[in-house]
Amino acid sequence: MRNRQYSSGRNWIWYLLPALLIYTVFMAYPLLDSIKLSFYSGTTSGNRVFVGFSNYITLFTDAEKSARYWDAFGHTWIFFAIHMLVQNVLGMLFAVLLTNKTMRGASVYRTIIFLPTTLAVLVTGYLWKLILNPVWSGPALARIGLGFLAQPWLGSEKTALPIVALVSCWQWIGIPTMMFTAALQNVPEEIIESCRVEGASGWTIFTKIKVPIILPVIGMIAILTFVNNFNAFDVVFAMENVNGAPAYSTDLIGTLFYRVGIAGQHPVGIPDPGLGAAIATITFFVLCAGVIPTLIKTQTKE
Repeated sequence: MRNRQYSSGRNWIWYLLPALLIYTVFMAYPLLDSIKLSFYSGTTSGNRVFVGFSNYITLFTDAEKSARYWDAFGHTWIFFAIHMLVQNVLGMLFAVLLTNKTMRGASVYRTIIFLPTTLAVLVTGYLWKLILNPVWSGPALARIGLGFLAQPWLGSEKTALPIVALVSCWQWIGIPTMMFTAALQNVPEEIIESCRVEGASGWTIFTKIKVPIILPVIGMIAILTFVNNFNAFDVVFAMENVNGAPAYSTDLIGTLFYRVGIAGQHPVGIPDPGLGAAIATITFFVLCAGVIPTLIKTQTKE
């Protein structure tokens, strides 16, 4: 009887095997193979030679490659910061408003906020590119007295990256809004009522009660924002191009990796998979350095 109970208690392992197999084939193996590839040089034809850390040394010592990498690295952090400050802060604000019992039509507003998330990035990027083009939008803006907004926002090195990031925030703000809304709805109402009886203000209840309770959700949203922004590619591709125009001012780690490892840098146009894999490997460890402490800090909170 004891052996039968012990064997039945291990049956859960069989339920994990399909997911584990899929994860190994499509996630773990490509990741390890990419790390391995970073120690080789050669072309996509398969003629590879082991070069050790040569790709990493080239990435950080070659003047042109190093400049492109550090520019893309810095732009990615700016891209991430804008999402944290605009997308997630507004998402929290919208969630607080949507969970307010006096709010009318909350379901309609929820739909409106989440709707851009359902659209393809290439479609929204192209539409915003037309909207921000002064040739297309200038006459319409002039008719309503907003002609001063008809500026080449995507053509200026100073404004291109913030504008692309804000468009991305507009499209994806629905996800943190819905996650924050679900988290706030699960805060026990009796705790809130007891705080109000004690005379606590709305701000005190929010900062001292609600935020600590939903801290795991806040941490998860921060992690998702961090990972997604360091893998961002499609919004820049749709609104600018893979060269991070103008003058590489919108170049991110994702577009740099694509140019180096897949498409090939201008003007030669020959991909360098080893160098591209080195960029991807460094990005992986940067993500680990940001994700693991955040998980420990927020997900273990009781």
